[in-house]
Amino acid sequence: MDFNLTKEQSMIRKMVRDFAEEVIKPRTIEIDKEAKFPVDIFEQMGELGLLGIPFPEEYGGSGGDTLSYAIAVEEIGRVCGSTGLSYAAAVSLGASPIYYFGTEEQKQEYLKPLAEGKALGSFGLTEPNAGSDAGGTKTTAVIDGDDFIINGEKCFITNASYAKTLIVTAVTGKNEKGKNIISAIIVPTDTEGVKITSNYDKMGVRGSDTAEIVLDNVRVPRANLLGDPQKGFSQFLYTLDGGRISIAALGLGIAQASLEKALQYAKERKQFGKSISNFQAIQFKLADIAMEVELSRNMVYKAAWLKDNNQPFTKESAYAKLFATETAFRAANQAIQIHGGYGYMREYEVERYLRDAKLLEIGEGTSEVQRLVIARQLGC
Repeated sequence: MDFNLTKEQSMIRKMVRDFAEEVIKPRTIEIDKEAKFPVDIFEQMGELGLLGIPFPEEYGGSGGDTLSYAIAVEEIGRVCGSTGLSYAAAVSLGASPIYYFGTEEQKQEYLKPLAEGKALGSFGLTEPNAGSDAGGTKTTAVIDGDDFIINGEKCFITNASYAKTLIVTAVTGKNEKGKNIISAIIVPTDTEGVKITSNYDKMGVRGSDTAEIVLDNVRVPRANLLGDPQKGFSQFLYTLDGGRISIAALGLGIAQASLEKALQYAKERKQFGKSISNFQAIQFKLADIAMEVELSRNMVYKAAWLKDNNQPFTKESAYAKLFATETAFRAANQAIQIHGGYGYMREYEVERYLRDAKLLEIGEGTSEVQRLVIARQLGC
C-alpha cells in the first residue's frame, strides 16, 4: 500500500489550496450571506483548468485522475461549501456523463467547452415526485421524426441557471417487462420550451445555484440521446457512483475546516486561567473529529483510486459518501460546541459549516439510500 500522493497530485493540491485561500476564502461569508453564485470565481477556475481535471486533454481537460479531482473538491470545500458543491456538480454530473457515455461528436460539441471551463453543465434527475425513487421519473421524451419532444419538470437542480447544457433523464418507452425505459438526453438550455427558475431560499450552500426546470414541448435531435437507450438507468447509476466520491470529498473538506477552526479556537480561548485545549472534554472532542476526518479521507481516496484503476467502486463510493458527509455534520456540530456562544455567530463561520454539511446527507442519495446501496452490495 502506498498512501503517498504522486508529484502531480501534490501539485494540484497546492494549486487549488492557494487559489481557494487567495480568491475564494475572502468572499465566502459574502457568498453565503447574499446567496449569490460567484460567476467570476468559476471563470477563474475554468482558466486554471480545474473544471477539466478528470478529462483527457483531447477533450479540453487536464488529463488528471479521479483522485486529483477529489482532492480539488476537498480543498475548495474546505473554504466554501457553496463553491465546492457547484464545482462538484459541474464536473461529476454536468460533464462526466458525456465523457462516460457520449459519442465522439457529443464529446467534441458538448464536453469540450465544459472541460475547458468555458461553460457549465447541469444534470436534471430529481423531480417533485421522484427523489430517492429515481425510477419514478415522470418526464417523458417522445420520438417525433428525427427529434425527441420532452415534457416534464425537474427540481433541486444544481447550476441549472448558469448552465449551457442540461442532461435530463426522461422516460423514452417500455421494456419487454413493461417497465419504463429511462434515458439521458442532452438539452441545450437555450432550447425553446426550457424554463429555468431559481427561487429556493436554502438553509445552506446558499451561494450554489439550485433551480427548477420546466420542459414544455422541448424539441431536441434524437442524436442528443446519451449512451445506450436501453441502459439509461444503469448509466446514471454509474454517474451517481462517481458523483458520490465528489460529494464525499466535499464533506471531507468541510470536516477538515471544522477541525482546523475548532483546534485554533481551543488553543486561543482561555477559561479558568488556561486554554480550553488543556481540558480533557475539549481534547476528546478534537481527537474524535481528527480521527473521523482521517478515516473519511482514507475512504474517499480509496474509492477514487478504485475508480481510477477500473475496479468496482459502488460499495466504496457509498461508504465514502455516507461516512464523510455524516462526519462533516458531526465535526461542524462539535466545532460549534467548542466555540460556545461564539460558534452560533456567523463571523466565526463554523455555523455555516453545519448548514452546508446538512445538504450533503441528502443530495446525491440520502444517507438512508447509501445504507441501502451498501446492504445490496453485501448481498442482502
